[in-house]
Order: sequence, then structure tokens, then C-alpha cells
Amino acid sequence: MNELVRKSIAVFARPFSLPGLDETLPAGEYDIETELCSPPDCLHPEAWKASVAVRLHSRASHPGLARTLTVSLADLDDALAKDKLTGKDLAEIFLEEMLADPMVRLVMEADGVSELQLRHLYSGGRATQTDKDAPGAAPAAKLPKDISAIQAAENEGMPTQGE
Repeated sequence: MNELVRKSIAVFARPFSLPGLDETLPAGEYDIETELCSPPDCLHPEAWKASVAVRLHSRASHPGLARTLTVSLADLDDALAKDKLTGKDLAEIFLEEMLADPMVRLVMEADGVSELQLRHLYSGGRATQTDKDAPGAAPAAKLPKDISAIQAAENEGMPTQGE
């Protein structure tokens, strides 16, 4: 067996897509071969990047046709992560992990940012009045009295123009 290649199986619970292929692949098990290091005949081993050969299922229209797609390891990991987390977008996955972090929650509380505001931000939407009125929501605009108090605090100890 060739030690430069590792064979394994990727399991997808839902239909998925991979860059470089203009079709949605069905759920199921896929044989994959990962090159662990650059081939011996590679002219520039420092420029070599790991790739994965995915053996695709044959189509119903061509049952005997074997197909293989070569993708980057990152693209395969991305597709597996999306599948694992119910097909959510990576921004949603990041948001869920971020909101589960207690330190992030403390910073949100200190800054007056609500979970609803963050979800709205990551969904690409603009804040609605309902979001702004939500408990824990930061005020949208400061009143002039608030602004002058903030400026006075920021400039505390600084010489004034008359000094």
C-alpha cells in the first residue's frame, strides 16, 4: 500500500455540494483518498497543498461510470462541517459557538448588546425597532445630555483652551 495516500470514508447525512462541481451530491458514504505529503516527483514541494480525491456515486443515467473529484482538504472539511451542523451556514456555526462562550456573554452584557442584536447582525439584516426595544438592547442614539456627559468624562483632566 502506498504510504503517501490515506484512504477513509466521509459520511454525509444530507445532500451537499463541493466547489468545482455544478451538482448537488446525494447523502451517503464517499470513499476518499488524502495525499499526506507531496509526491516524490513534485518540482516545488513547498508550494504543494494537500488534496482529497472523492469517489463520487455513479449517476442513474450512467451506472458504470466511475467519477472522482479532487478538492482541497479545506473544502471537504467545510462541506462536512455544514453537514454535521444541520446544513447551517458557517456564519451561523460561528455565531452559535461564539454565543456559547461565557466570556463573550460577559462582554456583550458590559457593552449592552443583546443576543437578538448579534443574530440580526450575522443574518445580514438591519436592526428593526423591535430589536432596538428588546431587553438588553443598547440605545440606538444618545440624547444630547448623554453626549455632553460622555465628552466631559472623556476630557476629564485635560487642559481647557483658556488654561
